[in-house]
Amino acid sequence: MTLSLNGLDNIIEGCKRNDRLSQEKLYRQFYPGLYVLCRKFFNDSHDIITALNNGMLNVFKNIGQYDPSKGNFFNWSYTIVRNAAITHFNSKKINPVSFPIDKEIEHLTSDIPLKDLEWNDIFFYLDKLPPATRTVCTLYYLEGFAIKEIAGQLGLSEGTIKWHLSESRIRLKVLITATSKF
Repeated sequence: MTLSLNGLDNIIEGCKRNDRLSQEKLYRQFYPGLYVLCRKFFNDSHDIITALNNGMLNVFKNIGQYDPSKGNFFNWSYTIVRNAAITHFNSKKINPVSFPIDKEIEHLTSDIPLKDLEWNDIFFYLDKLPPATRTVCTLYYLEGFAIKEIAGQLGLSEGTIKWHLSESRIRLKVLITATSKF
């Protein structure tokens, strides 16, 4: 069920008035897409739902700040929920491995290891990566963030981000090669 633009506008107006029915309609409408977003960061269903719910709570709290002239509502919500997923990841106190990057492995961040896969395969392989490497891989390859942006969001050095990207490529290559033999 897709909402018409006018229907979505009515729901947004209801959410601005803290109407619970409008909030539920918006949540249910955006749930599938935002669940997939959070699934990119976490494989544990509790973490996925926590990030999604925290993000939607922020959407409802800040809905008055939404400006339709700056973009569509789903993209605005997507950004808020993605930020909530990053915040949830950071709150888990996962100890990322920190290594300086050298020129020998810097080239490994250029190819997209997941580009030819279907979503269910992408999730299968993401589930095999350590949490910090998975988050960096998701932000870089799936969300399109630059290394510098990821470093700022996660509070890590650019060298550490490059190491995680290299590590994700190495691990994914092994996994994809191993599973493609079957």
